[in-house]
Amino acid sequence: MSKPKVAIVLGSTCAGCDYSLLDLGPTVADVLASVEVVYWPTGADFKLSDLESVPDGGVDLTLYEGAITNSDNEELAKLVRRKSKAVVAYGSCACFGGIPGLANVSTANDIMKTAYVETWSTDNKGALLPQPTSKLNGKHLELPLTYDTIRALDQVIPVEYYMPGCPPPLSYIEQALVAALSGKLPPPGYVFASERSLCDECKRTKEKKNLTAIKRFHEIIPDSQRCLLEQGILCMGPATRGGCKAPCVDNNIPCRGCMGPTPEALDQGAKMLSALASILALDAESGVSEGVITPLIQQVKDPLGTFYRFGLPKSMFRRVIPRR
Repeated sequence: MSKPKVAIVLGSTCAGCDYSLLDLGPTVADVLASVEVVYWPTGADFKLSDLESVPDGGVDLTLYEGAITNSDNEELAKLVRRKSKAVVAYGSCACFGGIPGLANVSTANDIMKTAYVETWSTDNKGALLPQPTSKLNGKHLELPLTYDTIRALDQVIPVEYYMPGCPPPLSYIEQALVAALSGKLPPPGYVFASERSLCDECKRTKEKKNLTAIKRFHEIIPDSQRCLLEQGILCMGPATRGGCKAPCVDNNIPCRGCMGPTPEALDQGAKMLSALASILALDAESGVSEGVITPLIQQVKDPLGTFYRFGLPKSMFRRVIPRR
């Protein structure tokens, strides 16, 4: 029998998910010996033409990592869909939009101005910005069109499987690859993660004490045994899928939410706000008044980056229209 054909494709990504494959150690060598890698540009000298030359539907499994931020990403995603029997949204950026998705509170033009004109270290007196079509030294130059709205992979193409995480846990990477090799992939729509929240995996003591202050991570040395959220540190555990085995929390670092929302949650940020509201210490006599709750909420220094760090494009907001 011919070996299963596998492609590993990068959209808009830091490539951390890609390099995490190497953390599988000897398993990587075993897998690579058992499959035919038809496209993996960070792993070997593959060209786009190598993927284009595969017959439609000829790739058994594609891992697509990264968000869709520009026309090149979208074109590649649609090519992957045409060539693949099954596509995995691999990592938080592909699953939910990830860190790049935070750009949905701005516009492509504003981001370009910030990067190429307004930074202190930039010397660009003519305020020149990259253009999709231009000439350089008399030669025609085409650049990808940067989009105003960043999207997750399944907002552009149909996706069979999801493997969240920044990067995804090694156990799920191995599980997916072994399933592909054995021809026993799960039903479409399957998420390689736990059905429970991260709090269900966390070994810390939870006492349900009222929260009287919200602290930034550098302001205290947390008790390594107690729930971080009950100590005033914003930990996204109540609103986040488990499956990662809580390595951050085990090392006294709050969960950032990279595994995405729990299965029953419509919106990860809203669920976390609900969890936070349930433990705020409010004066029974004064009730839930603006004077009581506003000072507490103002202690959250970065609401967007805290509650929607990885999932703004898949949230109920999708994007925010900037004020002018």
